Amino acid sequence: MIKVGIVGATGYGGRELIRLLAMHPKARLVEVASTSAPGERLDAVLPAFRKTTDLVFQPFDAEAMAKACDAVFVGVPSAHSMPIVAALRRAGVRVLDIGADFRLKDPVQWTNYYKSEHTAPEWLPEATYGLVPYYREALREATLAAVPGCYPISVILPVRPLLDQALPSVPIVADCISGISGAGRSLNEAYHFPEMNENLRAYKLGTHQHIPEIEQELGGRATVQFTPHVAPLTRGILSTITIRFAGDVDIEAAYDRYAHEPFVRVLGEGVLPEAKHVRGSNFCDIGWVNDARTGNLLLVSAIDNLMGGTAGMAIQCLNVMFGLDERLGLGFGGMTP
Repeated sequence: MIKVGIVGATGYGGRELIRLLAMHPKARLVEVASTSAPGERLDAVLPAFRKTTDLVFQPFDAEAMAKACDAVFVGVPSAHSMPIVAALRRAGVRVLDIGADFRLKDPVQWTNYYKSEHTAPEWLPEATYGLVPYYREALREATLAAVPGCYPISVILPVRPLLDQALPSVPIVADCISGISGAGRSLNEAYHFPEMNENLRAYKLGTHQHIPEIEQELGGRATVQFTPHVAPLTRGILSTITIRFAGDVDIEAAYDRYAHEPFVRVLGEGVLPEAKHVRGSNFCDIGWVNDARTGNLLLVSAIDNLMGGTAGMAIQCLNVMFGLDERLGLGFGGMTP
C-alpha cells in the first residue's frame, strides 16, 4: 500500500485528490497538511468527507511527511509550492506538484508570465512533466512530477500528434472555455454568482501563463494564439483549436498513437465532444471537422478541469511512478446528467 500525503488539501484540486484516494485500492492517504486549518479534523473543514476519514490537518513539516509518506501531493497556489517542494525533496520523498511552479523548464519564462522570481530553479532539471501519454517512461523513475495545467492538457493532447503536418508559419489558434473552479477557491469578485451568472468572459488575451507551457510541450515548433474564457459552469473545459496544414493529412492515422491510451478517447471526424460526457472523469475526448471552405482543421477537446486536468492526471502519474496499473482509482466514466 502506497502511503500518501497532501499539502494544500483544502483547495479544489486537493479535495479531488482526497476523493480519489479514498477509492484507490493501492494507495492510502495518511497525512494532510494545511496552513489555514492546522489542528482541525479534515471532515470538519470538508464536510463532504464525513464518515470517510478521521485525519487531522497538521502544520507543514517536510521531515515528518517524508517519514510518514511514500509520496506527497502539493496543491497550493502558483509561486507557493517552490519552498514546499524543495523541502520535501531534500527530505527524500517523491513529490507530485499539481501547481505550476515546476512545469516550465526556463525560469526566465516563469518570470515573464508569472511576474515573480523562481526561487527553486535548482530543482527544475529534476521535474518530469506529468502528461502521462508522452512522459510515461520518464515518470516511472521520476522523483518530482510537475502535473500539467488543465488548459494545456486540453490543447496539447489533440494538437501534438498533428505537429509534423502543421504549417509552422501559421499560429495555432486555441479558444478554450473553462468552468469557474479553474480559478481556484480564493475569493474574487469577478467570479461571484451575480458577476458570472448568465455571463461569459474572455481574459488574459496574449498574456496567459499557460501559453509558454503549451508551446514548450509542443516542442517550440508552433506559435499558439491562446484565448481563455470562463463560463458559468462549476467544472469542465471545452477547447476549439484551429490548425492549418500544408496538404492533406490523415487525422485518424495521426491519432493511432492514442489507440491504447486508457484516458484519451478519439471520437472521430464529425463527432464533437461535450463537457458533460467527461465531467467527473479522467478522460479527454477529441473530435474534429475538416473545413474545406477555409482549409482549416477544427479540433474540439473536452476534459474535466479538476479531474483530467488536475487530480485525475495526478493520480495517473502516481500509478505510473509506483509501477501500478495506471487506471487504478480512475476507471469510471463521466457524470451525466
